[in-house]
Amino acid sequence: MKARYIFALHLLLLLFSAASVVSKLASSEPFMSFRFIMLYGIMILLLGIYAVFWQKVLKKLPLIFAYANKAVTLLWGLLFGVIFWHEQITVSKIAGLLLVASGIILFSREVTPENE
Repeated sequence: MKARYIFALHLLLLLFSAASVVSKLASSEPFMSFRFIMLYGIMILLLGIYAVFWQKVLKKLPLIFAYANKAVTLLWGLLFGVIFWHEQITVSKIAGLLLVASGIILFSREVTPENE
């Protein structure tokens, strides 16, 4: 059952990262144009959904565990950068991502929902 909430947590973190993508897309539009307002409206909607379900996940998972896993948004940011803006994946980006991921894994093994 806890695995279900961990999966939900990671879906929420993907949604949180997607809101940043929509925000960046909106920033390239003329201020107060229809597309600007529409994209920022979508961003606010995504963040609202995230906020509601974040609270629900926190009822089932320890706060410290959830926040430690929030660093996974770096992975989504890297992937979204490649997909939407054709950014390059460099050795230093991969090294940084691996460092953060190893920290998440080490911390998550120490502070698992079953230990709380």
